[in-house]
Formats: sequence, C-alpha cells, structure tokens
Amino acid sequence: MDAASGRFASRRRVLIGGLAVLLLAAGAFFFQHSRSPKPTAIAPPAPAPLPPTEIALGKKRTLQDLLRAEGFAKEDAARLSRALGAHLNLRRLRPEDIIQLHRDDSGAVARLVYSQSPIDIYEATRNGQDWAAIRRDVPVERRVVRVTGTLRENLFESMEGLGERSQLVIDFAEIFAWDFDFASASQPGDQFRLLVEKVYTGETFVKYGRILVAEYDNQGKLHTGVHFKDREGGGYYTPSGESLRRSFLKSPLEFSRITSRYSRARRHPVLGGVRPHLAVDYAAPSGTPVMAVADGTVEQVGWKDGNGNTVLLRHRANFKTMYNHLSGFAKGVRVGAAVRQRQVVGHVGSTGLSTGPHLDYRVMKDGKFVNPLKQTFLPGQPISSASRKSFEAERDALLQKLRGEPAALAAGPTPKR
Repeated sequence: MDAASGRFASRRRVLIGGLAVLLLAAGAFFFQHSRSPKPTAIAPPAPAPLPPTEIALGKKRTLQDLLRAEGFAKEDAARLSRALGAHLNLRRLRPEDIIQLHRDDSGAVARLVYSQSPIDIYEATRNGQDWAAIRRDVPVERRVVRVTGTLRENLFESMEGLGERSQLVIDFAEIFAWDFDFASASQPGDQFRLLVEKVYTGETFVKYGRILVAEYDNQGKLHTGVHFKDREGGGYYTPSGESLRRSFLKSPLEFSRITSRYSRARRHPVLGGVRPHLAVDYAAPSGTPVMAVADGTVEQVGWKDGNGNTVLLRHRANFKTMYNHLSGFAKGVRVGAAVRQRQVVGHVGSTGLSTGPHLDYRVMKDGKFVNPLKQTFLPGQPISSASRKSFEAERDALLQKLRGEPAALAAGPTPKR
C-alpha cells in the first residue's frame, strides 16, 4: 500500500470512530429522556369561598322578614326561624343584632350566624331541607374592677369621662334609688367609688356584671351599699346590715333636674301671682319614662284640668302619688290596675298649664299634700341573724378592696364605647 492509500485509510477510521461516539451519545440522551416522567398537568386553583353577607336586623322587622328579603322561600325561612327559636328568644330581637349569611358555590345560604353580643352568638346550618341550630359556647372571664371618680356636671358625664358606659351609671344610681336623689342632692365635687364585675371574652369587654359594693360621698355624708345574698334573698345593705330598699323611691325619674321645689308660695309661671306649689318639678325631655315610686293601685288616669294628663296611684299606709303633665300613659295603666315599684306609668310631657316638658310630682299622706323630698319611708328587711357573721366577713373584705389601692385588684381594659 502506497503512502496516499495509508493516509486515506487512517482518516476513514477516525471518521468512523467519531461517528460511533456521536451515535452512542445520542442514544444515551434519548434513552435517558425516554425514561423521565412526563410533567403533571397543574390543576386550576379552587374558587375562593364567597364572603359572608353581613346585615343588621333593623327596626320593625322580624327575622323572617329579613330572610324573605334575602331570597328565602317562605317555608325555608320558617324552618330556619323555628330552629333558631329553640335557643334564641325571637320576641326579644334588637335592631342592632348582626346576621351573617354564608353561601355555598351555588349562591344558596348554607349557614347563618346570629350575633347579639360577643358572647351571645347563635348558628344555624342547612341540613338538606331542614336546619340545625346551636348556641356557640364562648369562654368568658369575670374581672373585679375598681372605678372611682369625682362628680363634675352629673353622674353620667363623670363616669363616661372615665371610659365607662351609661349602663354602669344606671346600675350605680339604682343601688341608692331608695335613699338618695341624684337630681336634687348631688353636688360637684362629690366622690364615688365602686367594685364591679366586668365580663370579657379574651380582651373584648362584653358587659357589666354585678356591682359588689358602692359608695357615694355627698359633701361629707357617705352612702354605702354592700351586695349580699343569702337563703332568704339578697340585695344591697348598709354596713350595719339595714336594707337600702325602701317602700318608696326617692324620685320617679332615673335622672333629671329639679326646676321647682315644694313651696307654699311660688309665683305661677302661667297664671301669674303667688300660689302654693305642692309638688316637685323635674325637667326632662318629652317621652322620658315616669316610674311608680312604690307598689300601688291606679286610682285615676286621664285629663285633670291644669294638670293635663295625670296618673294618681294609691299606696299602703294612706299614701298617694300623683304624676302630672304627662304626654301619654303606659300600656295597661287603667283605673283599678295594680302597679309595681319602678313600673313605667307614663311619659314626661307638657300637657295642661305647662311652659315646657317636665314632670309635676306630688305625694299625699292622709289626704294632704306633703313635701316628697322630706318623707322618710320604712326600709326593707335587714340582714337575718343567721347570716350576720357571713355578711360582716364579706362586707369587711369588699370595703377593704374598695378603699385600698387599685393595684390590689384585677384590672381590666377600659370598655370601648
């Protein structure tokens, strides 16, 4: 073989070798990728659940009214209402109650949540054509909190200035309703303090519980009410164990302002001249509820000359009370009807000879008008002898906490309004 033939043979061997290497590499590549798993198709994301519809019940409509407005059939709304009615008093629903409607993918309501407060929550779930309802079990905590302050303009303004709600003012004043008239006797600079239970769920304030002990210092005269309960009942007592509850309230209005006192000689604002004013006038907005100051019987109801709309009540021990210038009468107040202490008998107005909305309140004893602000009425039953030691121990513990340092108590967040 000559030199040229040798060189040609050598190149051919090199080409054949290179081609073999390329074929082997390609085969390995295809073999490897033929064994790799095929990529899995990515499923589309599940649709997000529909947000609940939140509605306030509103005034003058029932739960069924709301449900029908939201598209419920009459029979379905009735079934849901019956299920909730086993746990919730449907006659005591409030306009501010919140209803949440949770819908399924088709848009139909599958669950309803009815909330009256952070702890009063009811839930109904659809089960085919029927509904099942429960009351949620919400954990709560009671904390005893000390509230103390100085009276400025009035008790409402003073307590609300501390961040408290109006309900606490009403509860506090009710303790002394038989013994002290905040309308006529309170003065700027008076001191008040109390221990009250506050109910929380987590850190959310829910409501006030019982006031355990309360004090009101009226220009140096101290009024104290200690709550105590035994087998024979319970209520608020003085530190000596006398009941604060009496046969007559000090005032027929919760909170008001005295504009004219009992007098044998007062210039009449309408008729002129000096005339006896055998009443106490309380200024209050029209429509303010007027309460019976004691248990009794309605002797007269209706129009009475210059007194306008009048209610006259007959009580024990030859007492009568008269409520004049009313805008109207409470339901069920008619001649011969029995009334209970604190029952509303009418509403403040300006009927008859009146220059503006107020209550003309009068008290009669043995057929003669007497000064309502100077009457002393018999108290209720004192602490029983069998409960005396228990009462004294509880009284001492509560008064020590009340008059001690706030840090000694479980302090809770101020309730938000």
